Amino acid sequence: MAVMTEVRTAHTADLDDAAIKAARNLLWDVFDDDMTEHDWEHALGGIHALAWNGDDLVGHASVIQRRLLHGGRWLRTGYVEAVAVRADHRRQGIAGTMMAELERVIRRAYDLGALGASDEGAAFYASRGWQRWQGRTYALSPAGIQRTEDEDDCIYVLPTAVPLDLAGDLTCDWRDGDAW
Repeated sequence: MAVMTEVRTAHTADLDDAAIKAARNLLWDVFDDDMTEHDWEHALGGIHALAWNGDDLVGHASVIQRRLLHGGRWLRTGYVEAVAVRADHRRQGIAGTMMAELERVIRRAYDLGALGASDEGAAFYASRGWQRWQGRTYALSPAGIQRTEDEDDCIYVLPTAVPLDLAGDLTCDWRDGDAW
């Protein structure tokens, strides 16, 4: 009998040690050499969408709060992190189900959604209504505002009720590791 995959959401504070360990292990398995301790830390402190196939964690995504500066206004942003599905469970709608849960949270709790998309993930996010940021990107670092031109074509936003100029400048708050 086939086991159905179930997506559950929970705040980091409500995950037990076994779920945290399973999520961390999944991300390292999926992203291999691209996963860092900073990446893991970026995924914590918000809402997780966890895809379980029985007792096995097969998918993870999270949304955490960040501040993005656009048009002279700091926007409360639901920033999506650590979207991963185990290789043997891909193309089954798991990523879409996890994203639907996070997008619901974003639409109800934030001024906008944002994420940094890989080349492989960009079409997936665009198909869900996420829009590629067309303007320049920056990060507010301890040394001041710094240009992040390597990220210019990788940032996607999910607009909510706040008007956005997708060709304008976008600045993220600072964090260790990758700014975006």
